[in-house]
Amino acid sequence: MEVVYEDNHIIIVNKRPGEIVQGDKTGDRPLSDMVKDWLKEKYAKPGNVFVGVVHRLDRPVGGVVGFWKNEKGRTPRKPNFRGGDRGQKKRGRTTQNAPT
Repeated sequence: MEVVYEDNHIIIVNKRPGEIVQGDKTGDRPLSDMVKDWLKEKYAKPGNVFVGVVHRLDRPVGGVVGFWKNEKGRTPRKPNFRGGDRGQKKRGRTTQNAPT
């Protein structure tokens, strides 16, 4: 796992194509769990580690993914994700051909 940026409230990591951001029915290990384990080890945290998903990328897409490290970092940004128009653009690139 490659950490691109980290501060007190957020961590941004590089997601490789094929990885999943959150757990699903496949049972594959999600990136969110990898981030939790990384934070737990780096900071020698006892007990559970909070990681909130800022946004997701589809499995075949690679790119950067943000995670909240605590509720305090999440709260100010949360209103931006309510409603339909977020004023954001998403770009992605895949290394695989789209299914036909």
